[in-house]
Amino acid sequence: MDVMQAIHDRRSIRRFLDKPVIRNVIERVLEAAVKAPSAKNMQPWRFVVLEGTAKDRLVDVFEEALAARRAAGLHNGSAERTAVSMRQAPVLIMVYNAELQLGRTDNALTRVAALVHTQSIGAAIQNLILAATAEGLGTLWICDVLYAEREIAAHLGVTEELVAAVSLGYAAESPGPRPRKPWQEVTRWEIG
Repeated sequence: MDVMQAIHDRRSIRRFLDKPVIRNVIERVLEAAVKAPSAKNMQPWRFVVLEGTAKDRLVDVFEEALAARRAAGLHNGSAERTAVSMRQAPVLIMVYNAELQLGRTDNALTRVAALVHTQSIGAAIQNLILAATAEGLGTLWICDVLYAEREIAAHLGVTEELVAAVSLGYAAESPGPRPRKPWQEVTRWEIG
């Protein structure tokens, strides 16, 4: 599949088949992820791949954190629905920023560095999900995990900043394209 086809075919998948993804396919999508552009070639991305009971235990931790937040009267957005998708997917890839420690105090310098690294990591995630699409897999780019960042960090023993997670597996649904604003509507063109 060429890259333009993968871009047009990619969908956010929230229901997955109960079918394992073989390891070399996971490795190929990770290989694509690390080929992303990276500011100053820092390559700040780090991945934790979870399958089987390791993935299920992490989803348990996520759901427990959401329940505690709900009991405290805090809003969880769509995180409960996301947990269902995470549990159903055979693979969950946690994506971290190795250049920023969890809970680090922000200042002007760390803010710029964090934004630069986050952009590089976003490019890596995009490469990963496009490669997965080309491999015939479905993905869901998940930010709801940030509601339980500290609990997940403690569970995995990770001290770096959590950026996102990606559910990965064979799609059990075929959603149509979501509406997008045309590029002309979101682009301002200036010529000298």
